[in-house]
Amino acid sequence: MWWVYALLSALFASLTAIFAKLGVANINSNLATAIRTIVILAVAWGIVFFRGEFKAIHNLSKHNLIFLIISGLATGLSWIFYFKALQMGRVSQVAPVDKLSVALTILLSVIFLGEVLTWKTAAGALLIIIGTIVLIF
Repeated sequence: MWWVYALLSALFASLTAIFAKLGVANINSNLATAIRTIVILAVAWGIVFFRGEFKAIHNLSKHNLIFLIISGLATGLSWIFYFKALQMGRVSQVAPVDKLSVALTILLSVIFLGEVLTWKTAAGALLIIIGTIVLIF
């Protein structure tokens, strides 16, 4: 079932790029990111409250909080740079280059999480890297 969610994520990420490109026209990209963040905040907390999942907030450990905060900082920086890139470049180039994160994530998961790198995963990451280089140059 994970792959259904992953495909939905890809679909909505694609729509995000299209709508973001239209949204950053003639405005500051940081302001656009801030507006998008407010919407995401409202949607995420709305889902948490609607499903009654806020009750588990007391189960969060210091470890959970630290890494969620760091993840949030990384997400924020990613969005700021992504919106700036969309404002300056073509979606058909920016979005695929942004997906270099997939290859970087594979590498970092091996280094920091001890995940096993299979030949298929390595080949896929290498193809992503090659594709990114082709798009940039």
